[in-house]
Amino acid sequence: MNQDIDIKATRTNCFRQSKVDGEFMLQMRVPGASIDAKYLSTIQHIAQTWGNGTFHMGVRQTFDMPGIKYENIPEVNAYIENYLKEIHINECHCDMESNDKGYPTIGARNIMACIGNSHCIKANVNTYELAKKIEKIIFPSHYHIKVAISGCPNDCAKAHFQDFGIIGQAKMEYNAERCIGCGACVKACSHHATRVLKLGENNKVEKDTCCCVGCGECVIACPASAWTRQPKKFYRIVIGGRTGKQTPRMGKTFVAWATEEVVLGILGNWHKFSAWALDYKPEYLHGGHLIDRAGYHKFKEIILDGVELNPEAEVADNIFWTEVEYRSNFNVKPISEHHVVGAQK
Repeated sequence: MNQDIDIKATRTNCFRQSKVDGEFMLQMRVPGASIDAKYLSTIQHIAQTWGNGTFHMGVRQTFDMPGIKYENIPEVNAYIENYLKEIHINECHCDMESNDKGYPTIGARNIMACIGNSHCIKANVNTYELAKKIEKIIFPSHYHIKVAISGCPNDCAKAHFQDFGIIGQAKMEYNAERCIGCGACVKACSHHATRVLKLGENNKVEKDTCCCVGCGECVIACPASAWTRQPKKFYRIVIGGRTGKQTPRMGKTFVAWATEEVVLGILGNWHKFSAWALDYKPEYLHGGHLIDRAGYHKFKEIILDGVELNPEAEVADNIFWTEVEYRSNFNVKPISEHHVVGAQK
């Protein structure tokens, strides 16, 4: 191929390099994984006009169209101008210009979300609405962050494996007068949650509040509506999770029982923390690596700066991660001693 291609520039423009020379894949953000179905015609047009006729549902809930030739990228960027304007400016109110240059940065990765309480009976929060509010805060930016939102502690969106995982919680109210002592909530908590309920005196339910994760299984199970969710919404923030070839790990709880205002305030400090940790030179690194580099206490100092915690919020004093290291415990022979097909004996 007789043309110079700036791979880094195309990547910043949300086009990912293919193993086919001169071909790229456009990754279109879908904050919270929910958009109007009318945009499916936009995806179809891009795939059939400039791509190879297919699209892939990206693992971060993006629309990915492969097979786009490098020389066609400007046409594609011009075509998606309206999509970017409607999704990111009109709906999410992101601070970005509407033009024919396409995405201004690959920056913060797409915000993932489960379907939330717009449909799911287990969900405690509206994940779509929160995702759009977070999109306004973190995009566009050259500092990277991976965020996922789960509507309940089932964590279908895999919040535990993100830089920032956000999990909907609920505080429960128990009306003993409504309780019929059937034990359905106790069984549900035992089978699906953290086993904090038991039947006590007069077959009324007793609760050990120390370990309740706010899932709401007791509410779903109760046939008499003795258990109800409080109207106030809460969230658990999990940090430092990651996959990858080196030291993958599951995130740990940073803040529990935080309100939406606290969640948004903390994420509003992510740019400041990233800039400090990277000496104001944006680099593609997992948020967990930045926290490791700064140290948990420095991270906590910067990320909570100016954030007024609600009375119910609980912040971790310390976090100690357990990482998976891909190092063999087997007695591996040096390469020179391995059997090589065709080698002389």
